[in-house]
Amino acid sequence: MENPQLGKILIIDDNEDLLFAAKMLLKKYAKEVTIEKDPRRIPFLVNNNSYDVILLDMNFTEDTTSGKEGFHWLKQIKEIDPKAVVILITAFGDVEMAVKALKEGATDFILKPWQNEKLLATLTAASRLKESYDEVDKLSKKQKQLQSDAKKPYTDIIGYSASMKNIFSIIDKVAQTDANVLILGENGTGKELIARAIHDRSLRKDEIFVGVDMGAITETLFESELFGHKRGAFTDAKEDRAGRFEIADKGTLFLDEIGNLSMPLQSKLLTVLQKREVTRIGTNKPIPVDIRLICATNMPVHDMVLDNTFRQDLLYRINTVEIFLPPLRERQDDIPLLAEHFLKIYSQKYRKTFKGFTPSAMQLLQRYNWPGNIRELQHAIERAIIMADGEDLDSRDFFFLSAKPTNEKIATPATFNLDEVEKTTIQRVIDKNGGNISKAAKELGLTRASLYRRLEKYGL
Repeated sequence: MENPQLGKILIIDDNEDLLFAAKMLLKKYAKEVTIEKDPRRIPFLVNNNSYDVILLDMNFTEDTTSGKEGFHWLKQIKEIDPKAVVILITAFGDVEMAVKALKEGATDFILKPWQNEKLLATLTAASRLKESYDEVDKLSKKQKQLQSDAKKPYTDIIGYSASMKNIFSIIDKVAQTDANVLILGENGTGKELIARAIHDRSLRKDEIFVGVDMGAITETLFESELFGHKRGAFTDAKEDRAGRFEIADKGTLFLDEIGNLSMPLQSKLLTVLQKREVTRIGTNKPIPVDIRLICATNMPVHDMVLDNTFRQDLLYRINTVEIFLPPLRERQDDIPLLAEHFLKIYSQKYRKTFKGFTPSAMQLLQRYNWPGNIRELQHAIERAIIMADGEDLDSRDFFFLSAKPTNEKIATPATFNLDEVEKTTIQRVIDKNGGNISKAAKELGLTRASLYRRLEKYGL
């Protein structure tokens, strides 16, 4: 048997020979093994330590047959730590009591005298269960922290223009329902922020929000990522894995760039949405899922339906309510608010002080076409703050915008140094795609990882 990696283990039994034998066996597999023959020390131990698995005898010297002591101490442990993973040690004749104890909160039981392989296998499974409990707890705490940060309405969505006020109104109406929402808009307009705002104001706000970039998932990994897989289902499936649908159960699933899915993948997605259940690769067992679905795309999906590149029945399924996010060039009244917002964020990040923007700078920001929308504005202000020296950001600090027409043509490079040419080309393509790394990498013919390495190399 491959050595399992166990965490901290506590063993409570009045048989000292059994305790030492168990410790000798487990010390090479576990991070720490604590043994205790007196069950009265259980409250102290559990209150002052965190154990991954607790092995608890059912009977002690005061009562060797009824199992009452085991039930008593199991209850004590679960009151102190409701998520404690407890495995009962019991004799063959006490199996019925052990089964009853499982209903009282025990995780499993092991018969004595045990087989070493069986004990290790049971502890390994219990340790994995404890890890999953801890992971779920972390996710839950993270979500609650996100919720506590959202004390003001639409804190992260900046805008007082008429179009944004209309969007806020739609969010208020749709959030309290479980209606599927499709968010349309160009890259960089803030579609994920809108999705999170809907989730944060929904009846599922205390559950998890799971976002998936559909444009970054390959055809071969689609089912594994979304629906999960069983260990051994394919070459790299080294362990059981839940898909994004399962992880988002009871919460909100946000599928971004859904317009990029091929027709076969659209069909698989539609089947899951219709049945409200997923089947992991390598199994035949359907798993029910309860999710609130929000999708987004920058693609013209209604035109794609006419061109037979997007399924009409899938569109009907995902767009109970549609929200269209206007591009930044149509929200000029919001540009000063957004600019001030990013100025505050990046001034703090880079420990620099600026009073604001000069009139010429603000005029430039409002006149510029912003093909990359809010994401490009954010990137532009961060870049200007890093390079600027004055008390206010001036139009000269945004030279890279004023020197760049809307329909930019590739100019003859000023140098033929290959590194400089590559650096300039990468910057142009990233700017063209509004900072979207996935799209920039695709246009450059690179993987995302390769593009990130070049960004780091050139300090972009």
